[in-house]
This record gives sequence, structure tokens and C-alpha cells, in this order.
Amino acid sequence: MFTGIIETLGEILAINHEGTNVHFTIKSSISNELKIDQSVAHSGVCLTVVALESNSHTVTAIEETLRKTSLNNLTLGSKINLERCMQMNGRLDGHIVQGHVDQTAVCIKREELDGSWEYRFRYDRNQGNVTVEKGSVCVNGISLTVVASEDDEFSVFIIPYTFEHTNLQEVNVNDSVNIEFDIIGKYVAKLIKR
Repeated sequence: MFTGIIETLGEILAINHEGTNVHFTIKSSISNELKIDQSVAHSGVCLTVVALESNSHTVTAIEETLRKTSLNNLTLGSKINLERCMQMNGRLDGHIVQGHVDQTAVCIKREELDGSWEYRFRYDRNQGNVTVEKGSVCVNGISLTVVASEDDEFSVFIIPYTFEHTNLQEVNVNDSVNIEFDIIGKYVAKLIKR
């Protein structure tokens, strides 16, 4: 479980293909604190650490993960949001995040305002996911509050700290992002369908 509060940015050092799997090696300020078999959210995708170097770690994404996320868009030098799993004796500053990306969305608006940024994203509503105004959504692993919500779009506002300390600074119009919808909303939507 995660909170959606990003600890640090990592940088993609290597991308290696093995069958349908992809191994990503990431340099970060927390890599030297990680352990083999530890779960870490990588731009919202929960991946297991499989190898360690002094200042980098390697994770493996399988075909299912690559199909549901935007990890295939990563290139050498790409920035990636990192968060270690939450500690049960700490505060829950964001919201409950599983690290299980539901689908990707496309950025359709990025506007710099006077002291913040507005991002608007469009997603395939046929997958049954929903957002609500003032509800929570996880974009590239970042816990955010939905400002405006429609059937297949939502918008969020980003404060300067979040912009400067996450990979949202690299997200432009037409870029794909990982979306994890609020877990409570997903259960409610499924119950209503029944």
C-alpha cells in the first residue's frame, strides 16, 4: 500500500528486454536504502526490486503491466516518480493507493496559471472507472484532488512543490499517464453495476 506522496524522482539508466518482460534500472537517492524483493511504486506502478547497485535498483515489468501502464513510453533519462510502501505507524498524507494502475489517460490540457498548473486528462470510460469532484485520483503515482469531473475527463491543479518534485513537469499535451482511480469509488461503481 502507498499514499501517493512522492519521495523522490528517479532517472532511467537502462532498459533491457527479456522475452515479453522489460527490466528497468533506475538511479535515485533512495536506491541505496532499498532491499531485494521490496515493493516500490514507480510512477504509480508497484514493482518489485530484483537487483541493487550502489546508487541504482532494477525492477521488472511483465507484459500485463506494460499493457496497462505507460511504462513503455520510458526512455533513457526519463524521470520517474518513486514512493516506498507506507509504514503502518505513520500518517496517511495522501490517500490509500495500491500501486495497481487501472488504465492510462492522455493529457489534453496543461496550463500554467498564476502560481499553479492545471492539467486535464481524458480516459476510456468504457472501462467503468469514475472520478468525482473533490475526490482522490492517483496520476503517475501522485495523490491528487479532482477539481472538475466529467464522464471521461477530469482536471487537477498542481502546486509549485508538486510540479518541481515530480515528473508532472515533463507531462505535456498528448502524453500518456498512469491512472489509479480511488479504491472506494471503484467498489461503489462495481456494486451499482450489479
